[in-house]
Amino acid sequence: MGKLQGKTAVVTGGNSGIGYAAAEAFIAEGARVAILGRRRQAVDAAVARLGAAAFGVVGDVADLATHAALAAEVRERFGAVDIYMANAGMNNIEPSAAVSVGSYDAQFGTNTRAVFFGVTGVLPLMRDGGSIIVTSSIASAKVLENHAVYAGSKAAVEAFARAWALEFKSRRIRVNVLSPGPTDTPILEKLGVAEAHRPAFEQGMASLIPLGRLAQSSELARAALFLASDDSSFITGVNLRVDGGIALT
Repeated sequence: MGKLQGKTAVVTGGNSGIGYAAAEAFIAEGARVAILGRRRQAVDAAVARLGAAAFGVVGDVADLATHAALAAEVRERFGAVDIYMANAGMNNIEPSAAVSVGSYDAQFGTNTRAVFFGVTGVLPLMRDGGSIIVTSSIASAKVLENHAVYAGSKAAVEAFARAWALEFKSRRIRVNVLSPGPTDTPILEKLGVAEAHRPAFEQGMASLIPLGRLAQSSELARAALFLASDDSSFITGVNLRVDGGIALT
């Protein structure tokens, strides 16, 4: 029997990268999973790969109506939720002096407000003893060039998670943070790393990481599975950095 047999999970940003890998890992351990993404084609393709245990919801996490629609769909299909992984995020790498109000609002809308209202929206559906996983970043603790807004948005969700770990304790709902380091995901392309420049980029990043390489999405997924399952039954309010040691440098 799988570690998540009979459980239900929701993963935002579950159509690619770390979110998709986590959804795949949850399903492999017996869970049914709802993934949320912005693009219909990408969500449908991810669901097709994940199989019959998955279904997809399309919407922008920064739009609060998306969370209401997601909760309604999950209630109809599953009735309740055991695991909620707030994973969707975005990052505009730019110096602070160049940050527009639109860029600031977009990053906080997706990375921060969406996490807060995603969790509060799903909370009435969550079974007692459930697990909430908030995806943050090592950028909240390690200063990275031109990441000020992104870092602030991620520091905020870590504060949410600490507060929720105590706030939800009467229902035995555990709340933990997963903080990836540099990871080999499609977001590298969105950050402007051209395919031709990718080997040099990866080599440069690897030189900064004590373990000498980028993480794979599957490695973050295994950490998410740990936080979702009873393997972490006595763990709440922690920030699990899966970063190859880069936060130490």
